[in-house]
Amino acid sequence: MHAQGSHSEDETLCTLGGVLHGGTLMALADATGAVCAFLNLPEGAQGTTTVESKTNFLRAVRSGHATATAKPLHAGRKLIVVETEIHDDEGRLVAKVTQTQAVL
Repeated sequence: MHAQGSHSEDETLCTLGGVLHGGTLMALADATGAVCAFLNLPEGAQGTTTVESKTNFLRAVRSGHATATAKPLHAGRKLIVVETEIHDDEGRLVAKVTQTQAVL
């Protein structure tokens, strides 16, 4: 199962140059990836937690929304690997995140 989330423009989440802060994009990806992992938990598991995350920033978000979509690359008994893409309002790829979630 896939997961999707978004974040709208908010000056408090931007750098002095008016660009959406990379940490905000990482938090959006982490939350979206966690939902994706949760939706793909093996039977009997109680939850997940992020154990590793790698972000590639590809372009800045200067206005509008950032939308994240996550898909599982591997859903095992102990680990779930998720790939999350973040796009801007024009559909351009802003960041790509690969994270590993431990199954609890």
